[in-house]
Amino acid sequence: MTRTLWTTGTSIEATLELWASSLREVKGRMRPLFSQERVAASAGAFLDGLLGAERRKTGWMRAEAAGDPGPWRQQALLGRGRWDADTLRDVVRDYALETLADPDAVLVLDETGFLKQGKASCGVHRQYTGSAGKITNCQIGVFAAYASRHGHAFIDRALYLPKTWTSDPTRLAAAHVPEGTSFATKPGLALAMIERAIAAGVPFSWVAADTVYGVGDIEMALRRAGKGYVLGVKTDHAFNSWVGKPEIAGTAETIANGLAPSAWMRLSAGDGTKGARLYDWAYCELADLDGADDQTGLWTRGLLIRRSLADGEQAYFTTWCLAGTPLATLVAVEGRRWSIEDAFETAKTELGLAHNETRSWHGWHRHVSLVMLAFALLAVIRHHANAPPPKSRARPRQRAP
Repeated sequence: MTRTLWTTGTSIEATLELWASSLREVKGRMRPLFSQERVAASAGAFLDGLLGAERRKTGWMRAEAAGDPGPWRQQALLGRGRWDADTLRDVVRDYALETLADPDAVLVLDETGFLKQGKASCGVHRQYTGSAGKITNCQIGVFAAYASRHGHAFIDRALYLPKTWTSDPTRLAAAHVPEGTSFATKPGLALAMIERAIAAGVPFSWVAADTVYGVGDIEMALRRAGKGYVLGVKTDHAFNSWVGKPEIAGTAETIANGLAPSAWMRLSAGDGTKGARLYDWAYCELADLDGADDQTGLWTRGLLIRRSLADGEQAYFTTWCLAGTPLATLVAVEGRRWSIEDAFETAKTELGLAHNETRSWHGWHRHVSLVMLAFALLAVIRHHANAPPPKSRARPRQRAP
């Protein structure tokens, strides 16, 4: 059992039984993806290996845990097997939502890097990744996480292909990239995930993301869909107020530096590993606007500013919310971004997210989708194990006369 699972208020025996029954359930949900029982068994063994206690989830180590003489069966599952990783992605999403769904949930968008050697792995390129904090040889994956009061899990993913790949048909063919795949920016990949979530009826009210995704088509799509957002922007992003709001104009940094001390409020963005994550916050309402044609009520466009208590470093966010939304709500939405950072760390250190040894398009998406399923399983188990016990329905005892 992976070290990631922690529970409170539940006996070890009950947790182990919950673990066993949940693992049987997710394997059953995967079964229809595979035309042959032996391939389904390999997928189940692969999932077992991801959830095992070994730190590295390489093919050889997963094979050893499964009792196989070598990694060939699991390599075939990721490479030569005939099954649809996008169908598994949808299975993961539906499974996670059965437990985590909440109408006030936040869809969190972010990317992470996968360090690679050589040039053959699909999408590999010298590019910046925050995972390493530098430009290096790596793949970049864009992810969507679903975060609610019940927990969080990945529900979508896409491999980013730089133009050096999409402009080279020979390279695309060698990595088995589907025909017709063209260049898409990271915000473009994220927008497609938002659209898939909306089309699938995923319940959420907000989207949160960093500066890579903060301006452009994503904003307009969310406004049309009636979804609020808290999206990071750069220091030089320009803001202007109008339609009866206090006069504000300039870059995000200039506006923030000109605010009076009374404009700031100290609030927690949620609990972290060391307790409440406290920052100073300021919020400037810029305009009240009507929503899309099928929406009722006024919506407010604004600028949210976060200031570190330690060094005064500031971060800036463009916001869209129903008029009258409290500052504390916007802060809570921005604070949900930690969930995808937690998910990346857990998936990489405990579930082998970065231990994909295949080079193909299909191999990447299959491996990542199986890791997403493992993470969703942990989220579901944790929620049920930590849920308060049901209230007793027993009748109160009658007092003796």
